[in-house]
Amino acid sequence: MNGSDLIGFLGVFQILLAYFLNVAGRLKTNTLPFIMLNLLGAGMACLASAMIGYWPFIILEGIWALVSFIGLISHINNS
Repeated sequence: MNGSDLIGFLGVFQILLAYFLNVAGRLKTNTLPFIMLNLLGAGMACLASAMIGYWPFIILEGIWALVSFIGLISHINNS
């Protein structure tokens, strides 16, 4: 496993963990842990995609990270 694989794996794991915990009723979407799992996970997956030059996922994960960042700003402003 090379560096981009490891970064991508960890990023995708964080996104899926947030999703699983939400579906299981253990983590609500408006909580800081959910937002941070998505933000960091998408950022890492975007970085891994950039490392291998795979543009479809650079765009997908970049937008996912941006939306999560906006969610973080909204969460901070509402706290």
